[in-house]
Amino acid sequence: MVQISGGQAVVQTLISLGARAGFGVPGESYLAVLDAFCDAPDFHFIGCRNEGGAAFMAEAWAKLTGEVGLCFVTRGPGATNASIGVHTAMQASTPMLLFVGQVGLEHQGREAFQELDYRQVFGPIAKYATEITDLSRTPEIIRRAWSLAISGRPGPVVIALPEDILTQSADMKIPTTRILAPKSAAVAADLAQLAEKLQTAQRPVILAGGGRWDSQDRGALRACANKLNIPVVTGFRYHDLFDNTDPLFVGEAGVGMTANTKRILTEADLVLAVNLRFGEMTTHAFTLFGTDRGDQWIAQSHRSGDEFHKFVAPDLSMICDPAPLLNGLASRLEQAGMSHDPAWAKSARAGFISAQTAKAQPSPVDMGVVTSTVQAMLPEDAIVTNGAGNFAIWPNKFLQFSQQQRLLAPQSGAMGYGLPAAIAAKVAYPERCVLCFAGDGDFQMNCQELGAALQADARPIVLIVNNGSYGTIRMHQERHFPRRVSGTEMINPDFTALARAYGFHAERIERTEEFADAFARALASPTGAVLDLNVASEAITPGMTIADLQALSES
Repeated sequence: MVQISGGQAVVQTLISLGARAGFGVPGESYLAVLDAFCDAPDFHFIGCRNEGGAAFMAEAWAKLTGEVGLCFVTRGPGATNASIGVHTAMQASTPMLLFVGQVGLEHQGREAFQELDYRQVFGPIAKYATEITDLSRTPEIIRRAWSLAISGRPGPVVIALPEDILTQSADMKIPTTRILAPKSAAVAADLAQLAEKLQTAQRPVILAGGGRWDSQDRGALRACANKLNIPVVTGFRYHDLFDNTDPLFVGEAGVGMTANTKRILTEADLVLAVNLRFGEMTTHAFTLFGTDRGDQWIAQSHRSGDEFHKFVAPDLSMICDPAPLLNGLASRLEQAGMSHDPAWAKSARAGFISAQTAKAQPSPVDMGVVTSTVQAMLPEDAIVTNGAGNFAIWPNKFLQFSQQQRLLAPQSGAMGYGLPAAIAAKVAYPERCVLCFAGDGDFQMNCQELGAALQADARPIVLIVNNGSYGTIRMHQERHFPRRVSGTEMINPDFTALARAYGFHAERIERTEEFADAFARALASPTGAVLDLNVASEAITPGMTIADLQALSES
């Protein structure tokens, strides 16, 4: 037992659990934690410019590294700013801890300065919210929060830290045992039933998604699909779970689901949903996999039993990790003993490939050409990030992620995610190429985090798809209220001047033919890069122009 402060107990407990880094904005409500960082040289605290950006960084760190993301913010405004990252972590099933400085216990309940009840504020959007009210229980509560974040369906946990708890001292012992995520194996009877169904299926498909896939899970997915020749569709923005260059990768079930992906998911007579939470995107706005699906047989696995029967009623539900399920199937089945039509996987792949070529865009910079150029020039272990908006269609529908490449993108549809996520990726893997796709509106949600990138020397490449518009909203305006533009046009600053002010290499790309050389310079830049792309608002989506939308709405 050693006498330490509450702030020291917080930091020492996290380090004992294996924490290496955290993101945040400093605040006087948790000064004792900031002070304790001074005695933890191996823990890297990355100071951010806004709590929303910090929370996005923590979520992206966790998604990329498989560790628990850590975010530290001050009370009241700091906490509410960070809530967007908590919501994003919950939607993506990402393990994360948000530490919030809190009003001292002696002042609570009086609406003290910046006081909030964090259990009520975060209860609906976090997996769990708690507060440390007994100094001696600080290690216990943090360890429980860590366990909750990584167990079952992973997610964010919020811990309020009253200021007086952090500054007081007591005799405490910090446990040194690590907390590992519990593993669940598939039940033998379920494996036998699923194997039997797969043997007789004509058109099976694997639909994979959800959080906390590790290397064993990914390897098991690749091995099982290839051994049994079953095509794979990934969930919304989970492209990197399966090598997109593999002949068995046939698409992603997300926003703007392609006709081929919808066909595959509709015509499949057996759908094996692995670790997947059936949501609006994967079900094409709740039109797929419903009670009218005919003879389609669905097996769903997830780490949490809470994810069954939310909308889809699976014929077989299994609480288990991906690897035991997929390895169990691969050990029970041989491709030669299966009945599925070999043309099924080939036709699904052919449909995916045919959708990979975008038509020429009516724009000074053609994003179809840009994306194909990026595809050819990206390193094999590159990390790609994006926020939300129509611009994200380009990396989400037209890039193919190879086995070592990663995608960090928000299942919540949060704008402003891409740049903080890219910075977090550079902190985690400074030697790897990190590329962020951002819209001009999306970029300006968190462009101030270029300062965090400069300070941490974690500078990615950013492509700004600059069309002077909130493109997604403009698209919906033209569909529903053609030619009545309101609130969606943007007057932007000089993004290159802004980027240079933060120490980045920066260029304005006026024409498509300028991009390849500029991107090569960006890849070679030791200071990261921001490329501002001159894109016409008329090219509102890869397949539709504003004129097309207006004509449709008026027909």
